[in-house]
Amino acid sequence: MTRIRTAEPCRSQGVIHWELPEDTLPQDHRARLLWRVVDTLDLSRFTRNAKAIEGVAGRRALSTRMLLTLWLYAISIGVGSAREIARRVVSDTVFRWIVGDQRVGHSKLSEFRGSHREALDHLLTDILGALIHRELITLDVVAQDGTRVRAHAAGASFRRANSLEQCREQAALHVKAVLAEADDPETSSAEFKARLAAARDYEKRIGAAIAVVQDLQLSGKEEPRASTTDAEARIMKMADGGFRPGYNLQLATVGSELGGARTIVGVRVTNIGTDRRSITPMLDEIERRTGKLPSTILADGDHATVECITNATQRGVVPVIASKKKEDHLLPPKVYTYDTKEMVAWRERMKQSDFRALYRVRAGLCEFTNARLKGSQGIQQFLVRGIEKVTCVALLAALSANLVSHASALLTS
Repeated sequence: MTRIRTAEPCRSQGVIHWELPEDTLPQDHRARLLWRVVDTLDLSRFTRNAKAIEGVAGRRALSTRMLLTLWLYAISIGVGSAREIARRVVSDTVFRWIVGDQRVGHSKLSEFRGSHREALDHLLTDILGALIHRELITLDVVAQDGTRVRAHAAGASFRRANSLEQCREQAALHVKAVLAEADDPETSSAEFKARLAAARDYEKRIGAAIAVVQDLQLSGKEEPRASTTDAEARIMKMADGGFRPGYNLQLATVGSELGGARTIVGVRVTNIGTDRRSITPMLDEIERRTGKLPSTILADGDHATVECITNATQRGVVPVIASKKKEDHLLPPKVYTYDTKEMVAWRERMKQSDFRALYRVRAGLCEFTNARLKGSQGIQQFLVRGIEKVTCVALLAALSANLVSHASALLTS
């Protein structure tokens, strides 16, 4: 019988791979654009507390430019987990290009994401200033909307005061039990430190939940509850009609009604499950970042309150906000006891076809931004806890969206 010669794979033979990371990505790749535009930004605020100083012994700090580019690119393709980024740094060509010959773990990525709120806030302000200065965006029309994003907590973690007191007693006993195992020869020093840190973290979260419940009781809420996982999260109604722990992410967006780039000019994170009374704080946010107020602000009927409409009008902003009742424009004029002259002007304005047509621009601005946030950016649930860190994630998402939209223009202007 004739024997067929075949080439079988050999896995015991050593192989040397030659690779130049710089040549692995095309010149117009998104990661390269973000890397170049980040290099033009002032990142000094990220390293104000750095201990790695030239001439002093110690390990060098990882590049801020590298860490920021990693997060901006990862969020732009829907990756929001520090562990997933750390895995891709090893296996994905694009992530390997960003880090080059450096190594970065998930703990360092998590620390960077959640500990630079002020620096991220100033960075967004600087970018908006550059875009306005180069006339790449205007504040003629700003659309505002809020979207509820699931918190990193379960509904079962919400407990009332009596239950929380029991949890605190159990947490204290657990800490004592862990401390009693300090001399256990079968437990390494690293394992003991990890167990003790976890026990104390849980005790701390219980204390935070109790403090929240006490504050809610003082405000008059009956039988308040707080989460033992994320004390600052609140149960709120989501887009699908269900009720889950979450945060309310308020975004203000500008852009052309004919299409093109959408730019986020305002970011606010709250644990209030309604959009009411959010126009005035957003106007303050936009003015703080850009130094000016928008000419017109668009919002849906959930934002329509006497205080906000009156305040916006008095500040020279035209509020184009839908009425809660869609048929109001068909009804004869009504007299409301709480109306101000600004409210009367708003009601008359929303009956005019020009302003009703302008209102329809709102969906193309803010609804697109919300869809991108939960779609291509993958932020359907926050993977961090507390408003401070959630705001950091929101700022990173806004930075990523704005830079991806305007990177080429910023580099060529």
